[in-house]
Amino acid sequence: MFNFRLNLAGKILFWRCLLGSLFTSSLLMAHFASPPAQAQITEFCQLSPAAAKAKEDLRLSAMKGDRNAQNRYQELLKQHSQDLQKCRSQTWPDNQAMWLRLYPCDINSGAIDRIMDRIVNGGYNQVYVEVFSDGQVLLPASANPTVWPSVVRTPGAENIDLLSVAIEKGRQRGLKVYAWMFSKNFGYTYAQRPDRTEAIARNGKGQNSLAVTNTGSELFIDPYNVQAKRDYYQMVQEILRRRPDGLLLDYIRYPRQGGSDSIATRVFDLWLFSPATQEALFRRAQNNKGRELIRRFLSRGYITAGDISQVDQLHPQETEPMWQGRIVQPEPKSILSATQRQPLLQIELWQLAVAHAMQGVIDFLALGAYPAQQQNIPAGAVFFPDANQAIGRGYDSRLQPWDRFPSNLEWHPMSYSTCGNASCIVQEVQRVLNAAPPGTKVIPALAGNWGKSVGNRPSLEVQMQALRQLGSRVAGVSHFAYSWQYPEDDNDRKFCRVR
Repeated sequence: MFNFRLNLAGKILFWRCLLGSLFTSSLLMAHFASPPAQAQITEFCQLSPAAAKAKEDLRLSAMKGDRNAQNRYQELLKQHSQDLQKCRSQTWPDNQAMWLRLYPCDINSGAIDRIMDRIVNGGYNQVYVEVFSDGQVLLPASANPTVWPSVVRTPGAENIDLLSVAIEKGRQRGLKVYAWMFSKNFGYTYAQRPDRTEAIARNGKGQNSLAVTNTGSELFIDPYNVQAKRDYYQMVQEILRRRPDGLLLDYIRYPRQGGSDSIATRVFDLWLFSPATQEALFRRAQNNKGRELIRRFLSRGYITAGDISQVDQLHPQETEPMWQGRIVQPEPKSILSATQRQPLLQIELWQLAVAHAMQGVIDFLALGAYPAQQQNIPAGAVFFPDANQAIGRGYDSRLQPWDRFPSNLEWHPMSYSTCGNASCIVQEVQRVLNAAPPGTKVIPALAGNWGKSVGNRPSLEVQMQALRQLGSRVAGVSHFAYSWQYPEDDNDRKFCRVR
């Protein structure tokens, strides 16, 4: 008979092997049966690759009908939501958002789940879902009373409400879901409507924005046109029926043009030549002299001393030409001749024209934000920090007066400058912070990729670390965009077939 005897060293080795085996088994069981521990959250609140893969494996198994996998997947979503919430509360910034465009293929089973999982895995607790762009709206075809076509026009999918699905799936994972929409850029489809011709913005060269932008799809509208305002207001209301967590208004400006046209130096460069904008400009006159000089300036781009003399003779009962914002010096007009008055009057008419164009932008922003504010839904404006600048006697062609945007809106400056490092990005954000009234929520949008620089643009890690020095003055940060971080997935979704 074999005599099984162990000395003391052998017994210790035996028990170590036995306990080690039991410990390994328990770890394996915990991996498949329990949610991951919080230690799997990294510096930027990102989920570890192993934890992300385990969640994706469960999602795929759940889609195949595995009930056990379905339950474990749901538990994992809750756990990751809690982990993310705790991490973001302890990590700058408190709110980190991702910009996301959806496609018709995203109605496929599991598509939105996979996208929202990836966003949570990246450490984001907010997502900005594009709901209106390129002349299409993210409303179901069967419930779309707007003048724009629906994003999803697949036969048989008329009742699928992709925005509502995105809001539901996002919230299930602890994400706040904002509706992000273009504003003054109504898209090419709007230009095809013969009943909306007068709503389209035009410059003094007889062009609309389709003729001056590189994309050929950006159609900017006249912000003073009543029909355009009604169309947009109705769409905003339909979007808000889905009760998103916020509303972001983009393209609150005029077209960006290239070359010498990037600076507006003449009245013909401005988008003032559609009927409603012109009528609104004429109404800014406060007497007959003012109205007549505005008309002449708009028709020729300048006024002469002869124009001033003729206007004086036409309306001798009036003193100085007057319009909103004009302050006249107290000297009697007889002291200065028409020739002496002409240079100042021409400068003031130019300033009036620019201010009128900018006021249209501000008023249109107020129109879009109003329905959200009435429902206590946060609203924000997206803008370029350099788009409001005066350049010599000209102005940036976008005429985006963001420094006059209401401070009760969130400010989302697109801080996309490239200079090889993050210093120019910080400068852009600092410029916005300096102009923002106290209490304004400033939430910069950054472009880039995690883990790598692209051209002159540093990685998101570098940009985030640079912005962190601004501390609590920055209320949050967003990253443009999902398509940059997952280009292959975005391309596949853009061109795939609906199943």
